[in-house]
Amino acid sequence: MDTNYKRKEHFNYFCELAYPYVGITANADITDLIVRIKEQKLPFFFTVCYCVSRAANHIPEFRQRIMHGRIIEFDRCRTSHTVALEDGTYCYCTLEDTMPYPEYISYAAGEQERAERAGTIEESEEEAADKFFISTLPWISYTSLIQPVPVPVDSNPRITWGKYFVQEERVLLEEEFDRLGH
Repeated sequence: MDTNYKRKEHFNYFCELAYPYVGITANADITDLIVRIKEQKLPFFFTVCYCVSRAANHIPEFRQRIMHGRIIEFDRCRTSHTVALEDGTYCYCTLEDTMPYPEYISYAAGEQERAERAGTIEESEEEAADKFFISTLPWISYTSLIQPVPVPVDSNPRITWGKYFVQEERVLLEEEFDRLGH
């Protein structure tokens, strides 16, 4: 750990906690986005995933990971989302967000098909290091979610969203962000 790191005391404090994660759940106003999605018949999940990834990549702390007792920062992070398989299990699909949105949609669909064929959740700590873990429960609207975390803990942000809903003529999507505190 860099002795000049301004949050060193906070880092050390959170490292001693049994559950060192901090999470928030907030409503995101997607009124204009949902109109566009419906008008242009865009895929909801990939559209939100792209927006979330682009936003999270603009926050340096979301690109930081704790590895071997040190904080490293990635220039860019990928998403890793769960994909339901026909046998009742799931696999992981990893996506980049560096291309323009129209290219991303066909790229994401192709990558998801490849992930389904591979059907695996296997990945090493190094392979997972630069990822935002994305998940969705589109059939329910929820106000909080606790996600499983590995032992020892990782420091990847976990971003989830549920079913969107209408409130006072606005379309809202409840999103949850979990992050290792430091």
